[in-house]
Amino acid sequence: MTLTSLLFSVALLLVGHGMQLTLLPLRAAAMGHSDLQIALGGSAYFLGFIAGCLLVPRLIARAGHIRSFAVLSSAMTSVILVIGLSESWWIWAALRFGIGFLICGLYSIIESWLNDQATEDNRGQVLSVYTFLVLLSMAVGQQLVNASPVTGSTPFMVLAAIIALSTIPVSMTRNLAPAPLESTRTRIRLLLSRSPLAVTGALLSGAVTGAFWTLGAVFARRSMDSLADTTLFMSAAIIGGALFQYPFGWLSDRVGRENIMLLLVSLSAISSACVAMAPSSELLFAAIIFFGASTMPLYSMSLATAADNSLRHEFVEVGTTVLLLNALGAVLAPVALGQLMSIGEPSWLFWGCSGLSVLAAVVVLSQRGRKMIVDNVVPFSAAATDMAPTSFDLDPRAPEDAQGDLTPTEEVPSLLDDIDIQAEETAASDQDLNPGELRSQDGPAPDHEEPLPSTSSGSTLPSGQKTPDPS
Repeated sequence: MTLTSLLFSVALLLVGHGMQLTLLPLRAAAMGHSDLQIALGGSAYFLGFIAGCLLVPRLIARAGHIRSFAVLSSAMTSVILVIGLSESWWIWAALRFGIGFLICGLYSIIESWLNDQATEDNRGQVLSVYTFLVLLSMAVGQQLVNASPVTGSTPFMVLAAIIALSTIPVSMTRNLAPAPLESTRTRIRLLLSRSPLAVTGALLSGAVTGAFWTLGAVFARRSMDSLADTTLFMSAAIIGGALFQYPFGWLSDRVGRENIMLLLVSLSAISSACVAMAPSSELLFAAIIFFGASTMPLYSMSLATAADNSLRHEFVEVGTTVLLLNALGAVLAPVALGQLMSIGEPSWLFWGCSGLSVLAAVVVLSQRGRKMIVDNVVPFSAAATDMAPTSFDLDPRAPEDAQGDLTPTEEVPSLLDDIDIQAEETAASDQDLNPGELRSQDGPAPDHEEPLPSTSSGSTLPSGQKTPDPS
């Protein structure tokens, strides 16, 4: 019953989240805010998301999951109502920062709770259902923007009601909440040494999808005839991302992450250019589906690439770093591309995305052939978009696979300060073992696998596998 309640809360929360991601840029444009101001508001949202990652675990440790969820959802409802009453850009920027902070906290609570409820037998099913709900709910949220004109108060009242309703399933559960989240740290140096490819993918994913969620609705409203077409445009990108997550993941398990990452960044460059050049609404819809299919799997692919190059006990910290880099890309890119839209045409948004993708393709090409430091490849597991990234605790390497844990094949000098000194003392004896018996750098494998800390995507910065964003 608890798992069902949690997923119901997830669905309601993400319907509201998907709605606000499109509603707020459209409302800002209707009030006369410039493209650059709208972009800065989007960057403020992502900054708030990062701040939430840093601070929300302390709130959960103090108040617990249920009370924290009630507090954050109540605050989110109030912020949505206030932002619908204000026309000042400065107030909007501050409130969008607050929305990013609050939605990050809500994700953190839900995802850590889902992880606590997941078992070895249903972990993969929970991850699949969660990812499906993220994409479906956000697509439904787009359509609710059509409830009434964005210049009125009705959409904000509907949005606030949905966020408030998401509190009910969680609050009414009879089961005890899990233990408070444990903080973890980011290790950019570790990720850069282990997988520069994951760093490139995470930054590009955040930059392109962050720019899309911040300014895509503004582009569509200026390029299409009606508000309904605009929301269909945004939904089409989500549908494209949902349909092609698993096909690209399936291919990457068979032909290699490096090859699929190069394919994705190349297709991202082409699809962005197609959106910018589309001469008609029909072709624009086709192009945006192509865009979503090639850009939204980048986050999952970066996470899978990072997992391939990390030991099991490093996975939470490495996944945390992927999320941080994704968020940083989403903070910086909208500002630059919003400025392009201000001095040029709306299509310059997607020309900018195409240029960023070309640059990433050059970087990926320069990294081809780099030797991986681990023997085994982790099976691909789809993660949601960076706007609602999947919990890092839902590690695709289930506990039953512990005996086949990843082991390093070569030493990385730049990581010596991060590795326990005991590894140096046991290196000599390790050389006498067979390759299948090699011990990890942390010493002999324990008789049983210790569980990962109960962290979540929304709470996995310095202060854990989410969600993003934002979608």
